[in-house]
Amino acid sequence: MPPAPNAPLINRLARLQSPFLRAELKRRLRAIEHHLVRLETETARRISADPALARRHAILISIPGLRPAIAATLLAGLAEMGTLNAKQAAMLTGLAPVAHDSGPRRGRRAIRGGRKGVRNALSMAALSASRYNKALAAFATRLRNAGKPAKVVLVAVMRKLVIMANALITQDRFWSPIAP
Repeated sequence: MPPAPNAPLINRLARLQSPFLRAELKRRLRAIEHHLVRLETETARRISADPALARRHAILISIPGLRPAIAATLLAGLAEMGTLNAKQAAMLTGLAPVAHDSGPRRGRRAIRGGRKGVRNALSMAALSASRYNKALAAFATRLRNAGKPAKVVLVAVMRKLVIMANALITQDRFWSPIAP
């Protein structure tokens, strides 16, 4: 589960000594919580108002590790999902390895570009999926055992997630642990 967006404020509240500042920070935290509830409610209302969008959202949240907020971010930030091939989906999210070659020199591949908001949401989903999605957990473990750095494993799981989400929406089917 990703940290709450107001976690820094909660940490600050624990350290504050002044009663006035504590009261002000508590008021601010309540306002943030109220704002988050309103945003989640409005997002859910808009998704449920469109049957096609609601279906795509339901498909996305069927994947273990993808929560409703992350699914909504994917739908908003990657509207083309379902019409892309795997390479296009990875490139649009900035998860495709890009070569840093020049002439005979072969540089390390790195990810870059793409849609940062979608990539950030996928990083939170990948952390969760690499723990709770059995297929992705096995994939992550296999990469870790092969000596891959933690960030490389995370990016690989993120890429698998976006490709999986795109494929499921293309096929208009829900996630299942055993591929059909």
